[in-house]
Amino acid sequence: MNKTAVVLINLGTPDSPKTADVRKYLFQFLNDARVIDIPWLLRILLVNLIIVPFRAPKSAKLYQKLWTEEGSPLIIYGNKAKALLQKELGDEYSVHLAMRYQNPGIPEVMEQVRLENPKKIVCVPMYPHYASSSSGSTVEEVMRVMKKWYVFPDLRITGQFYDHSGYIDTIVDNAKKHDLNNFEHFIFSYHGLPERQVDKVYDEGPCSDNHCESEITHENLHCYKATCYATTRLVVEKLGITEGQYTVSFQSRLDKNWLEPFSDIVVEDLAKQGKKKVLVFSPAFVSDCLETTIEIKDEYEEIFLENGGEQLELVESLNDHPKWIATLKDIVLNG
Repeated sequence: MNKTAVVLINLGTPDSPKTADVRKYLFQFLNDARVIDIPWLLRILLVNLIIVPFRAPKSAKLYQKLWTEEGSPLIIYGNKAKALLQKELGDEYSVHLAMRYQNPGIPEVMEQVRLENPKKIVCVPMYPHYASSSSGSTVEEVMRVMKKWYVFPDLRITGQFYDHSGYIDTIVDNAKKHDLNNFEHFIFSYHGLPERQVDKVYDEGPCSDNHCESEITHENLHCYKATCYATTRLVVEKLGITEGQYTVSFQSRLDKNWLEPFSDIVVEDLAKQGKKKVLVFSPAFVSDCLETTIEIKDEYEEIFLENGGEQLELVESLNDHPKWIATLKDIVLNG
């Protein structure tokens, strides 16, 4: 029986926390023209002569703190989601896990899929909010690999799911593991992007002309900033968090021309304003990873405590939550 192949795709992780493996990961990731979208020669010089040589040893130390005996959390939770989704979908489906960068790589996984001769392929980029540097790059890589195939099965690549009820409900469930009444303020920290990348979504005018903080429109439907704010509105409504109790911010910036406000600055400012207890959400990440476990839970907590705060906690990512698995199943079956 020819099955339907399902390919879950996340961004990626080094094969190990060793500097050499981190260097390989950063080399592949940062040389992607959709990630650093500047002229190719400048990108090659900047990435390969400056960023990777200096960043790899520092990042390796952070990955060493993140790593577990089982390996990278991104792979661990990816494999758990794969196995649980396989159980939910049954024998008529074959579920695979791939990473855009490093292993298991899209070319190798898609070759496994091709050899299965499936009747249909459903690729699920695991990014709640569209961005060219994540969703766009993943779709481009899948198409690059598949264009060499002689036979093309029925193919569907799913899109962003920033407002999917199951995704929102999973975040809400994880938040309720904390005593929300114990916190004075809530931060919704999303991965940052250069402002020029969100501006490219629009045929006319910059992102700042499109009311992305307050509504989803025909024009900003695929704007990363707009969908991040939309996710936040849905979560705070379900949790009963009121205006003024929360801040949307962006982390992991490389320079000042990225989406603002910056999460680390928000954390510092809240502490200096006298806030003692803060809860941080990270809705852009479906699995706990370097940006959540290390950047938020460790580094931001340190900033908060150094500036007078007392308690900063992190809402865990979707990971292998049953509602997240049910959400993936719905995305596969219904788009």
